[in-house]
Amino acid sequence: MRAFFRAVFKIPMELSHSYHSILNFKWLALGAVVGAMTGTLATIFYIVIEWLQHLLLTTWAGYTLPVPAGENLFSGPAGPSRPWLLFIFLGAVGILTGYLLRRFVPQTRFGGTDGTDTMIKAFHHQEGHIPPSVPAMKVSTSILTIAAGGSAGREGPISLLGAGCGSWLAGKLRLTAKERRILLLAGAAGGLGAIFRAPLGGALTAVEVIYREDFEAEALLPSIISSVVSYSLFTLVFGAEPIFGIPKFEFSDMRELPVYALLGLVCAATGWFYVHTFRFIKFKVFWPLTDRFGFVPAVALGGLGMAAIGYQFPQLLGGGQGWLELAMLGKLSVTMMAGMIIGKTVATSVTLGSGMSGGMFAPALFVGGMSGGVIGSLGHRFFPSVVTEPGGYVLVGMAAFFAGVASAPIGPLVMVCELTQGYGLLAPLMLATAIALVLGRHASLYENQVDNKFESPAHVGDATINILEREKVEGHFKPGRVSIVEEGTHFGALTDIIVNSSELCFPVRGAQDKITGILAVEDLRKVLYEDTLCELLVAGDVARKAVLLRPDEDLYSALLKFVESDLAQLPVVDSQDPTAVLGMLAREDVFTAYAKTLKSMKEQA
Repeated sequence: MRAFFRAVFKIPMELSHSYHSILNFKWLALGAVVGAMTGTLATIFYIVIEWLQHLLLTTWAGYTLPVPAGENLFSGPAGPSRPWLLFIFLGAVGILTGYLLRRFVPQTRFGGTDGTDTMIKAFHHQEGHIPPSVPAMKVSTSILTIAAGGSAGREGPISLLGAGCGSWLAGKLRLTAKERRILLLAGAAGGLGAIFRAPLGGALTAVEVIYREDFEAEALLPSIISSVVSYSLFTLVFGAEPIFGIPKFEFSDMRELPVYALLGLVCAATGWFYVHTFRFIKFKVFWPLTDRFGFVPAVALGGLGMAAIGYQFPQLLGGGQGWLELAMLGKLSVTMMAGMIIGKTVATSVTLGSGMSGGMFAPALFVGGMSGGVIGSLGHRFFPSVVTEPGGYVLVGMAAFFAGVASAPIGPLVMVCELTQGYGLLAPLMLATAIALVLGRHASLYENQVDNKFESPAHVGDATINILEREKVEGHFKPGRVSIVEEGTHFGALTDIIVNSSELCFPVRGAQDKITGILAVEDLRKVLYEDTLCELLVAGDVARKAVLLRPDEDLYSALLKFVESDLAQLPVVDSQDPTAVLGMLAREDVFTAYAKTLKSMKEQA
């Protein structure tokens, strides 16, 4: 029995040792904890938003909006038709949102497109710090916005909520800035994996959406673990059925590829329209209104504007997942889907451009899905023997559109495969996504995205090679007279030269004034005072191979020469005349140049 208890008590010690000594185990543990936190909060978030939306829009306002098969959480008969309540709901939400954000999150105006963009900004510019007030206020106001009918998605708020959990946990554990950023992404991955019920797609989207041409590889392991744990908790409550109740679509006819290529072109065009419409309404309409009348009136006006749109076109209320399912099932006309592309773009721009809270992810998927629905339906109409499953184009359009506007090709592609529970559309997904990504590279949805790690302040300390390649030897070596010794200089004369000089290395000159070697003081230290060597040893015998620098060489090349030669100083010779020694570059000069440039870059960031 004593041995049993000893073994039991030993388990926590072993786990603690593994956490501190095994890097991957550490990220497994932290990813699981963040995933558990995010999954729990995502569950609460989903229940509250669905209940409140059913109460406001269905019971009180009398709207009967389609709901996807996997999200029919609350059901019941619709109340009496009171569409005018939209103005009260969204106007009040606009006023309350404006007040709360101005009072508790005054920097929200400059936070970016939505919650996901706020997370991206925290990763690049705030060392992964997200104050708890930011996700608390943004998520609360997002719930009100979406429940009242605002055209916004749940994914932005939930990714910000997960990122806030990761940032908070990192602060409690006193982790480094690098580790805090990784947990930030792990939390965002947990939120996306749960709300989409797509654990791998959520994890991949979180690590790639912060860049346009790169992804955060170090965060992949904890992001996957966090997403899996969060997804497991979420589906434990709501079930593992996918969001959309649709048949499995398959790609089997190569003749469809040109149609899918056309879909990629259309997604690039609608993506350009989506991004530029949003930015125009945000920066050209609501920002001037904010500057003139204040933040609260501008947000309230956005709420009333969305109410007017929803009053005329109820199909544009909320995230619109139910309409996407109908499009996949072929129950919407081409005219209606084309109108929804324009309407959803304007409605989302008014809602989020005014300063109301919510996500751009779901509306982007909506516009992309409807773009695919238009192409699929037209293709089926004109080529019925080729385009046999137009609903599949809706799914492909969702992934291709978001890849184009968010520069995130892999995550949405995998996410769509998870939503369809198969890889039957993988080939057309890859084709349409690639075309939309290439053609849409100048239309970025997220304002705080950067091109790659070298452009991110988060990785400014990793840019050693990049920094040194931009600096030239001519700007950092010490010009002046250099003590040069001849190849035939005897050891006794060498001793006098070394004693009377502060230099550590001496160029050795041979025939025709050519620098043939370098004499290092450390090579002579042990025999410096051996009188018997005075007439026997000459400089040419003990000199190392000549390693020379030119003024136009970059410091990274110089650093490699220092490493290969193991010399403390290297002579700098004229680029046109290698016999003319201009000065010496010391190894510490390279390090000093790196440190100064790095400090300057951090200050500018």
